[in-house]
Amino acid sequence: MKARLVFIPGLAGDGVMWRSQVEAFARREPVVTDVHMRHDSIPGMASALLAEVEGPLVLCGASMGGMIAMEAVRQAPARVAGLALLGTSARPENDEMRQVRENAIRLFEQGREREVIEPNVHFAFHPDHAQDPEIAKAYLEFVLRAGARQLIRQNRAVISRPDARAHLPQVKCPVLVMHGDSDELVPPECANEIAQGVPHARLEIVPRCGHMLTMERPCEINAALAAWLAETGI
Repeated sequence: MKARLVFIPGLAGDGVMWRSQVEAFARREPVVTDVHMRHDSIPGMASALLAEVEGPLVLCGASMGGMIAMEAVRQAPARVAGLALLGTSARPENDEMRQVRENAIRLFEQGREREVIEPNVHFAFHPDHAQDPEIAKAYLEFVLRAGARQLIRQNRAVISRPDARAHLPQVKCPVLVMHGDSDELVPPECANEIAQGVPHARLEIVPRCGHMLTMERPCEINAALAAWLAETGI
């Protein structure tokens, strides 16, 4: 029996950002988890995921979802058969990004979500895709749908995330790291760091792609995931 494929959205994300992957891997009956919507910390989200989805798992996490996936394999290494980490970082929050998030939180508390999120489209996507009205609309809709309360909670969870770098060398399962070459929210050096920290990890840098890999380059992401799953047999 194949390990259960679990897609973990990024901050304020939902199944929309994994729509193409859910369709592509429908035969595996994948799960799109929403633990990030129901818990207040990265460790709490990871613990809930492990409790709610039984058996061996292939965890595919994007951005904050990758942080949850890395924490899950730390908590239960025997349960995780594979990790696919997209546009994420193993580092703890730095002072500069902490201040950016705190400033955003203050605006969210005033009900000014749109003021923060609309300009973020240009940072979240490669210029080729930021101008695509369909992609931009889908992104804005799911982030704004999450609402101020979730934006505040999830940003605070990311601010207080653990440093995952210390346990990367102990990860034994196959790991695929994918990152957009033009990611302005998480620098590609973070992908290199993860790939170098995990024994035998595979690194795929996706050209002309920003932070939202699954929406910007769905065909390339699906092909890379399929090849990795087939080659590792998970």
